[in-house]
Amino acid sequence: MHHHHSARDNPHSHSHDLENADSTRIGWAFWLNFTFTIIEFIGGWLTNSVAIMADAVHDLGDTLSIGLAWYLSKLGKKASTEKYTYGFKRLSLMGAMINGVILIVGAVWILSEAIPRLANPEMPVTEGMMGLAVLGILVNGLAAYKLHGGHSMNEKVLNWHLIEDAMGWVAVLIVAIVLHFVNWPILDPILSIGFTLFILINVIRYVVQTMSLFLQGVPDLATRNAISKQLLSIKHVEEIHHVHFWSLDGEQHVLTAHVVINCLIDNEKLRALKQEVNERLTPFGLSHTTIEFELPGEPCRDDKDHLHTHSHSHAHEEIN
Repeated sequence: MHHHHSARDNPHSHSHDLENADSTRIGWAFWLNFTFTIIEFIGGWLTNSVAIMADAVHDLGDTLSIGLAWYLSKLGKKASTEKYTYGFKRLSLMGAMINGVILIVGAVWILSEAIPRLANPEMPVTEGMMGLAVLGILVNGLAAYKLHGGHSMNEKVLNWHLIEDAMGWVAVLIVAIVLHFVNWPILDPILSIGFTLFILINVIRYVVQTMSLFLQGVPDLATRNAISKQLLSIKHVEEIHHVHFWSLDGEQHVLTAHVVINCLIDNEKLRALKQEVNERLTPFGLSHTTIEFELPGEPCRDDKDHLHTHSHSHAHEEIN
């Protein structure tokens, strides 16, 4: 046998509990937001506050995003099939992408509402604004707190949604208090514009990060280099190439690599070598690994896009 594949799946016993917790947290945030969005629309209409209406539409976008994330994180737990051999973990990345896009569209919409109001501000019912703002801070604060322990990309994006909403309500509260005493209706659009720009920058950063995972970019260069270093430090390993390190969903990583051995080897020694590779890779908690061993002078099957990592400390030798 020339080629040996060792494929192994790490049983993540703790990851199931984490995933269930993730889904429960997202469910919580969804129902809180959904209920509150309805209250907001009614409140915005009653108080004649365009700021609250804008917030309501924004929250509606958030509720849809959270619902999508919740559904996708449940779907993502399905076991792998013959067709989808890695399972459905990557759906949460798609959810994070869609969320990001909805947030960007929402932010642009708020800007388009707020900018014209600089020229033509209207006075809202301040008491109603204050009441809704306090409620908004409590609801979004609670939902953000619920999602705070989240690990997935999805939850990080959702957390931003909720922090954004809570901060939006803080802005509404401050403006409502000031407007209650002073006739400066222009404060409202000024605050919402500054705030929306701040959020927009952060969300774009997240979308770029998610896009990189989507395109199977290396999730963490330091980890990739540490893995290469570990493999190269094994006795009789001459070099490694075709090291592909990517992530299913930002948490569960996949590694494939070709390991070139600098000596002829029998079954027993190969078994020992595989065992050592196994031990070296265990600390990285990889979800899927495939390692192919190549013998001295053996041509590499995938030699088109070679990424060599040499270890010059090993000379060719026989294992005694």
